[in-house]
Amino acid sequence: MGEKNKRAPQTYRAAGVDIDAADKIVRFIQKEARATFRPEVISDLGFFSGLFELKGYLEPVLVSSVDGVGTKLKIACALNKHNTIGIDLVHHCVNDILTCGAAPLFFLDYIAMARLAPGIVESIIQGIASALREVGCALIGGETAQMPGLYPEGEYDLVGFIVGVVEKDKIIDGRAIKAGDAIIGLPSSGLHTNGYSLVRKVFNIDEYPSCLKRLHPELGRTLGEELLEPHRCYYPMLKPLLPLIKGIAHITGGGFPGNLPRILPEGLAAKIEEGAWEIPPIFSLIQKEGNIDEREMYRVFNMGIGMALVCSPGDAEGLTKAIADARLIGEVIKQEGKERVIIV
Repeated sequence: MGEKNKRAPQTYRAAGVDIDAADKIVRFIQKEARATFRPEVISDLGFFSGLFELKGYLEPVLVSSVDGVGTKLKIACALNKHNTIGIDLVHHCVNDILTCGAAPLFFLDYIAMARLAPGIVESIIQGIASALREVGCALIGGETAQMPGLYPEGEYDLVGFIVGVVEKDKIIDGRAIKAGDAIIGLPSSGLHTNGYSLVRKVFNIDEYPSCLKRLHPELGRTLGEELLEPHRCYYPMLKPLLPLIKGIAHITGGGFPGNLPRILPEGLAAKIEEGAWEIPPIFSLIQKEGNIDEREMYRVFNMGIGMALVCSPGDAEGLTKAIADARLIGEVIKQEGKERVIIV
Protein backbone atom coordinates (compact mmCIF):
# COMPACT_ATOMS: atom_id res chain seq x y z
CA MET A 1 0.00 0.00 0.00
CA GLY A 2 1.16 3.56 -0.62
CA GLU A 3 2.25 5.90 2.13
CA LYS A 4 -0.89 7.98 1.76
CA ASN A 5 -3.07 4.99 2.69
CA LYS A 6 -1.30 4.26 5.96
CA ARG A 7 -3.30 5.04 9.09
CA ALA A 8 -1.93 6.18 12.44
CA PRO A 9 -1.92 3.45 15.11
CA GLN A 10 -5.17 3.39 17.04
CA THR A 11 -5.55 3.06 20.83
CA TYR A 12 -8.45 2.43 23.17
CA ARG A 13 -7.63 5.68 24.95
CA ALA A 14 -7.91 7.65 21.72
CA ALA A 15 -11.34 6.07 21.24
CA GLY A 16 -12.41 7.47 24.61
CA VAL A 17 -11.71 4.60 27.02
CA ASP A 18 -8.91 5.14 29.53
CA ILE A 19 -7.88 1.74 30.92
CA ASP A 20 -5.21 3.20 33.22
CA ALA A 21 -7.69 5.60 34.84
CA ALA A 22 -10.15 2.73 35.23
CA ASP A 23 -7.54 0.61 37.02
CA LYS A 24 -6.86 3.48 39.41
CA ILE A 25 -10.57 3.84 40.17
CA VAL A 26 -10.87 0.09 40.78
CA ARG A 27 -8.16 0.31 43.44
CA PHE A 28 -10.06 3.14 45.13
CA ILE A 29 -13.32 1.17 45.03
CA GLN A 30 -11.61 -1.90 46.49
CA LYS A 31 -10.49 0.13 49.49
CA GLU A 32 -13.98 1.55 50.10
CA ALA A 33 -15.68 -1.80 49.53
CA ARG A 34 -13.44 -3.75 51.90
CA ALA A 35 -14.57 -1.44 54.69
CA THR A 36 -18.12 -2.78 54.19
CA PHE A 37 -17.22 -6.49 54.22
CA ARG A 38 -18.97 -8.88 56.58
CA PRO A 39 -17.48 -12.20 57.79
CA GLU A 40 -19.58 -14.02 55.19
CA VAL A 41 -17.72 -12.38 52.29
CA ILE A 42 -15.18 -14.95 51.10
CA SER A 43 -13.86 -13.27 47.94
CA ASP A 44 -12.01 -10.05 47.37
CA LEU A 45 -12.93 -7.45 44.78
CA GLY A 46 -11.15 -8.03 41.50
CA PHE A 47 -12.35 -11.60 41.07
CA PHE A 48 -14.94 -12.29 38.35
CA SER A 49 -17.71 -12.84 40.90
CA GLY A 50 -18.51 -11.93 44.49
CA LEU A 51 -18.78 -14.84 46.92
CA PHE A 52 -20.96 -14.70 50.03
CA GLU A 53 -21.34 -17.63 52.43
CA LEU A 54 -24.90 -17.79 53.74
CA LYS A 55 -25.09 -19.29 57.21
CA GLY A 56 -26.95 -18.99 60.49
CA TYR A 57 -30.46 -19.41 59.07
CA LEU A 58 -32.93 -22.30 59.36
CA GLU A 59 -34.99 -21.73 56.20
CA PRO A 60 -33.39 -18.76 54.46
CA VAL A 61 -35.18 -17.08 51.58
CA LEU A 62 -33.04 -14.78 49.44
CA VAL A 63 -34.64 -11.48 48.50
CA SER A 64 -33.29 -9.41 45.62
CA SER A 65 -34.00 -6.07 44.01
CA VAL A 66 -32.51 -3.75 41.40
CA ASP A 67 -33.15 -0.04 41.00
CA GLY A 68 -31.72 3.31 40.05
CA VAL A 69 -32.35 6.87 41.18
CA GLY A 70 -34.04 8.13 38.03
CA THR A 71 -33.45 11.61 36.71
CA LYS A 72 -32.39 12.84 40.13
CA LEU A 73 -29.02 12.20 38.50
CA LYS A 74 -29.66 15.25 36.29
CA ILE A 75 -29.88 17.44 39.39
CA ALA A 76 -26.63 16.02 40.78
CA CYS A 77 -24.88 16.66 37.46
CA ALA A 78 -26.27 20.18 37.12
CA LEU A 79 -24.94 21.08 40.57
CA ASN A 80 -21.79 18.95 40.25
CA LYS A 81 -22.63 17.40 43.62
CA HIS A 82 -22.33 13.63 43.63
CA ASN A 83 -21.67 12.64 47.25
CA THR A 84 -25.32 11.93 48.15
CA ILE A 85 -26.59 10.14 45.05
CA GLY A 86 -24.99 6.85 46.16
CA ILE A 87 -26.81 7.16 49.49
CA ASP A 88 -30.08 7.51 47.55
CA LEU A 89 -29.32 4.34 45.64
CA VAL A 90 -28.55 2.20 48.68
CA HIS A 91 -31.48 3.44 50.75
CA HIS A 92 -33.95 2.89 47.92
CA CYS A 93 -32.76 -0.70 47.44
CA VAL A 94 -32.66 -1.49 51.17
CA ASN A 95 -36.20 -0.16 51.59
CA ASP A 96 -37.45 -2.28 48.71
CA ILE A 97 -36.32 -5.59 50.22
CA LEU A 98 -37.41 -4.43 53.68
CA THR A 99 -41.01 -4.57 52.43
CA CYS A 100 -40.96 -8.35 52.89
CA GLY A 101 -38.95 -8.26 56.11
CA ALA A 102 -35.51 -8.94 54.62
CA ALA A 103 -32.19 -7.90 56.10
CA PRO A 104 -29.59 -6.66 53.56
CA LEU A 105 -26.63 -8.96 52.90
CA PHE A 106 -24.68 -7.67 49.91
CA PHE A 107 -24.82 -5.05 47.19
CA LEU A 108 -23.40 -4.46 43.71
CA ASP A 109 -23.31 -1.20 41.77
CA TYR A 110 -23.19 -0.22 38.10
CA ILE A 111 -21.86 3.16 37.01
CA ALA A 112 -21.74 4.07 33.30
CA MET A 113 -20.52 7.26 31.66
CA ALA A 114 -19.00 8.48 28.41
CA ARG A 115 -15.52 9.10 29.81
CA LEU A 116 -14.27 8.13 33.21
CA ALA A 117 -14.42 11.02 35.68
CA PRO A 118 -12.46 9.78 38.72
CA GLY A 119 -13.68 12.54 41.06
CA ILE A 120 -17.33 11.83 40.31
CA VAL A 121 -16.93 8.06 40.65
CA GLU A 122 -15.11 8.42 43.95
CA SER A 123 -17.85 10.67 45.36
CA ILE A 124 -20.55 8.20 44.29
CA ILE A 125 -18.72 5.21 45.76
CA GLN A 126 -18.04 6.98 49.04
CA GLY A 127 -21.78 7.62 49.38
CA ILE A 128 -22.63 4.03 48.54
CA ALA A 129 -20.06 2.61 50.98
CA SER A 130 -21.05 4.88 53.88
CA ALA A 131 -24.75 4.01 53.46
CA LEU A 132 -23.97 0.29 53.28
CA ARG A 133 -21.86 0.40 56.43
CA GLU A 134 -24.77 1.94 58.33
CA VAL A 135 -27.02 -1.05 57.54
CA GLY A 136 -24.36 -3.77 57.74
CA CYS A 137 -24.45 -4.60 54.04
CA ALA A 138 -21.35 -5.59 52.04
CA LEU A 139 -20.31 -4.07 48.72
CA ILE A 140 -18.97 -7.19 47.00
CA GLY A 141 -18.79 -6.16 43.35
CA GLY A 142 -19.86 -3.87 40.57
CA GLU A 143 -19.04 -2.43 37.17
CA THR A 144 -17.71 0.93 36.07
CA ALA A 145 -18.29 1.26 32.32
CA GLN A 146 -16.85 3.80 29.91
CA MET A 147 -19.05 4.13 26.82
CA PRO A 148 -18.14 7.14 24.68
CA GLY A 149 -20.87 8.08 22.25
CA LEU A 150 -23.65 6.56 24.33
CA TYR A 151 -23.85 9.00 27.26
CA PRO A 152 -23.63 12.81 27.09
CA GLU A 153 -20.38 14.23 28.39
CA GLY A 154 -20.60 14.99 32.12
CA GLU A 155 -23.58 12.70 32.74
CA TYR A 156 -23.83 9.11 33.91
CA ASP A 157 -26.16 6.29 34.88
CA LEU A 158 -26.24 4.57 38.24
CA VAL A 159 -27.87 1.26 39.20
CA GLY A 160 -27.82 -0.81 42.37
CA PHE A 161 -28.37 -4.52 42.90
CA ILE A 162 -29.12 -5.82 46.41
CA VAL A 163 -29.58 -9.27 47.95
CA GLY A 164 -31.05 -9.80 51.41
CA VAL A 165 -32.42 -12.67 53.46
CA VAL A 166 -35.44 -13.47 55.58
CA GLU A 167 -36.49 -16.63 57.39
CA LYS A 168 -39.31 -18.29 55.45
CA ASP A 169 -41.72 -18.17 58.38
CA LYS A 170 -41.06 -14.45 58.90
CA ILE A 171 -41.77 -13.21 55.37
CA ILE A 172 -44.03 -10.14 55.34
CA ASP A 173 -46.26 -10.43 52.28
CA GLY A 174 -49.55 -8.79 53.27
CA ARG A 175 -51.57 -12.01 53.23
CA ALA A 176 -52.67 -11.50 56.85
CA ILE A 177 -54.04 -8.01 56.19
CA LYS A 178 -57.77 -7.62 56.75
CA ALA A 179 -60.42 -4.90 56.89
CA GLY A 180 -60.05 -2.75 59.98
CA ASP A 181 -56.26 -2.93 60.10
CA ALA A 182 -54.41 0.32 60.70
CA ILE A 183 -52.16 2.08 58.19
CA ILE A 184 -49.19 3.93 59.65
CA GLY A 185 -47.16 6.41 57.64
CA LEU A 186 -43.45 7.10 58.08
CA PRO A 187 -42.33 10.56 56.91
CA SER A 188 -40.18 10.91 53.82
CA SER A 189 -37.22 13.26 53.60
CA GLY A 190 -38.67 14.91 50.51
CA LEU A 191 -39.06 13.58 46.99
CA HIS A 192 -36.71 10.65 47.64
CA THR A 193 -35.97 9.38 44.12
CA ASN A 194 -39.26 9.79 42.27
CA GLY A 195 -41.02 12.48 40.27
CA TYR A 196 -37.90 14.28 39.08
CA SER A 197 -38.86 14.26 35.42
CA LEU A 198 -41.97 16.28 36.27
CA VAL A 199 -40.04 18.56 38.64
CA ARG A 200 -37.45 19.29 35.96
CA LYS A 201 -40.23 20.28 33.57
CA VAL A 202 -42.09 22.39 36.15
CA PHE A 203 -39.01 24.49 36.98
CA ASN A 204 -37.48 24.23 33.48
CA ILE A 205 -34.30 22.99 35.13
CA ASP A 206 -32.68 21.52 32.04
CA GLU A 207 -32.75 24.87 30.23
CA TYR A 208 -32.18 27.09 33.26
CA PRO A 209 -30.18 25.08 35.82
CA SER A 210 -29.41 28.31 37.69
CA CYS A 211 -32.88 28.03 39.25
CA LEU A 212 -31.45 25.27 41.44
CA LYS A 213 -29.42 27.89 43.31
CA ARG A 214 -32.44 30.05 44.08
CA LEU A 215 -33.30 30.31 47.77
CA HIS A 216 -36.94 29.53 48.57
CA PRO A 217 -38.05 30.89 51.98
CA GLU A 218 -40.70 28.19 52.37
CA LEU A 219 -38.00 25.54 51.98
CA GLY A 220 -35.41 27.32 54.11
CA ARG A 221 -32.76 26.49 51.50
CA THR A 222 -32.17 26.44 47.76
CA LEU A 223 -34.24 24.35 45.39
CA GLY A 224 -31.16 22.29 44.50
CA GLU A 225 -30.40 21.49 48.14
CA GLU A 226 -33.99 20.39 48.66
CA LEU A 227 -34.04 18.20 45.56
CA LEU A 228 -30.77 16.45 46.49
CA GLU A 229 -31.91 15.58 50.02
CA PRO A 230 -31.09 11.85 50.33
CA HIS A 231 -33.71 9.13 50.28
CA ARG A 232 -34.52 8.07 53.84
CA CYS A 233 -33.68 4.54 55.01
CA TYR A 234 -36.26 2.82 57.24
CA TYR A 235 -34.46 -0.43 57.99
CA PRO A 236 -32.75 0.51 61.30
CA MET A 237 -35.95 1.79 62.90
CA LEU A 238 -38.18 -1.04 61.64
CA LYS A 239 -35.86 -4.01 62.19
CA PRO A 240 -36.91 -4.67 65.84
CA LEU A 241 -40.59 -4.05 65.08
CA LEU A 242 -41.10 -6.35 62.08
CA PRO A 243 -43.03 -9.03 64.06
CA LEU A 244 -45.82 -6.49 64.63
CA ILE A 245 -46.19 -5.56 60.95
CA LYS A 246 -48.48 -7.31 58.44
CA GLY A 247 -47.53 -5.35 55.34
CA ILE A 248 -45.04 -2.73 54.20
CA ALA A 249 -45.37 -0.51 51.13
CA HIS A 250 -42.44 1.59 49.91
CA ILE A 251 -44.09 4.73 48.52
CA THR A 252 -42.04 5.33 45.39
CA GLY A 253 -43.06 5.97 41.76
CA GLY A 254 -46.83 5.85 41.52
CA GLY A 255 -47.37 7.29 44.99
CA PHE A 256 -50.10 5.85 47.21
CA PRO A 257 -52.30 4.55 44.34
CA GLY A 258 -49.41 2.75 42.70
CA ASN A 259 -47.88 1.12 45.76
CA LEU A 260 -50.37 0.42 48.54
CA PRO A 261 -52.46 -2.01 46.43
CA ARG A 262 -49.33 -4.14 45.88
CA ILE A 263 -49.56 -5.42 49.47
CA LEU A 264 -53.34 -5.60 49.88
CA PRO A 265 -55.22 -8.90 49.41
CA GLU A 266 -57.96 -8.93 46.79
CA GLY A 267 -61.18 -7.26 47.88
CA LEU A 268 -59.48 -4.77 50.19
CA ALA A 269 -58.67 -1.08 49.77
CA ALA A 270 -56.81 1.60 51.69
CA LYS A 271 -58.57 4.67 53.07
CA ILE A 272 -56.05 7.47 53.64
CA GLU A 273 -56.79 10.62 55.64
CA GLU A 274 -54.96 13.47 53.93
CA GLY A 275 -54.77 15.71 57.01
CA ALA A 276 -53.22 13.02 59.22
CA TRP A 277 -49.68 14.18 58.45
CA GLU A 278 -47.91 17.38 57.48
CA ILE A 279 -47.09 17.55 53.78
CA PRO A 280 -43.60 19.07 53.31
CA PRO A 281 -43.55 22.49 51.58
CA ILE A 282 -41.63 21.21 48.54
CA PHE A 283 -44.78 19.45 47.32
CA SER A 284 -46.91 22.59 47.64
CA LEU A 285 -44.25 24.54 45.75
CA ILE A 286 -44.20 21.99 42.92
CA GLN A 287 -47.99 21.89 42.73
CA LYS A 288 -48.27 25.69 42.62
CA GLU A 289 -45.47 26.24 40.09
CA GLY A 290 -46.74 23.51 37.79
CA ASN A 291 -50.47 24.05 38.28
CA ILE A 292 -50.75 20.33 38.99
CA ASP A 293 -54.00 18.65 39.95
CA GLU A 294 -53.98 17.17 43.45
CA ARG A 295 -54.87 13.72 42.17
CA GLU A 296 -51.84 13.85 39.86
CA MET A 297 -49.63 14.90 42.78
CA TYR A 298 -50.60 11.75 44.68
CA ARG A 299 -49.98 9.59 41.61
CA VAL A 300 -46.45 10.95 41.07
CA PHE A 301 -45.01 11.84 44.48
CA ASN A 302 -44.85 10.31 47.96
CA MET A 303 -46.38 13.52 49.38
CA GLY A 304 -44.34 13.26 52.57
CA ILE A 305 -44.90 9.57 53.35
CA GLY A 306 -41.99 7.35 52.35
CA MET A 307 -43.19 4.09 53.86
CA ALA A 308 -46.62 2.79 54.85
CA LEU A 309 -47.08 0.01 57.40
CA VAL A 310 -50.17 -2.11 57.95
CA CYS A 311 -50.77 -3.64 61.38
CA SER A 312 -53.56 -4.83 63.65
CA PRO A 313 -55.45 -1.96 65.33
CA GLY A 314 -54.17 -3.13 68.71
CA ASP A 315 -50.53 -2.71 67.62
CA ALA A 316 -50.95 0.73 66.06
CA GLU A 317 -50.34 2.76 69.21
CA GLY A 318 -47.24 0.79 70.12
CA LEU A 319 -45.76 1.21 66.65
CA THR A 320 -46.42 4.95 66.48
CA LYS A 321 -44.80 5.44 69.88
CA ALA A 322 -41.78 3.32 68.96
CA ILE A 323 -41.08 5.12 65.67
CA ALA A 324 -40.25 8.80 65.73
CA ASP A 325 -42.65 10.93 63.65
CA ALA A 326 -44.83 7.95 62.68
CA ARG A 327 -48.48 8.82 62.08
CA LEU A 328 -51.71 6.86 61.91
CA ILE A 329 -52.82 7.87 58.41
CA GLY A 330 -55.66 5.51 57.56
CA GLU A 331 -57.18 2.07 57.64
CA VAL A 332 -57.83 -0.95 55.47
CA ILE A 333 -61.43 -1.20 54.25
CA LYS A 334 -63.47 -3.48 52.03
CA GLN A 335 -63.14 -2.52 48.40
CA GLU A 336 -66.16 -0.92 46.77
CA GLY A 337 -65.80 -0.12 43.10
CA LYS A 338 -62.52 0.00 41.20
CA GLU A 339 -60.53 2.33 43.45
CA ARG A 340 -58.15 0.56 45.84
CA VAL A 341 -56.80 3.73 47.44
CA ILE A 342 -59.21 6.40 48.62
CA ILE A 343 -57.75 9.67 49.86
CA VAL A 344 -60.20 11.75 51.90
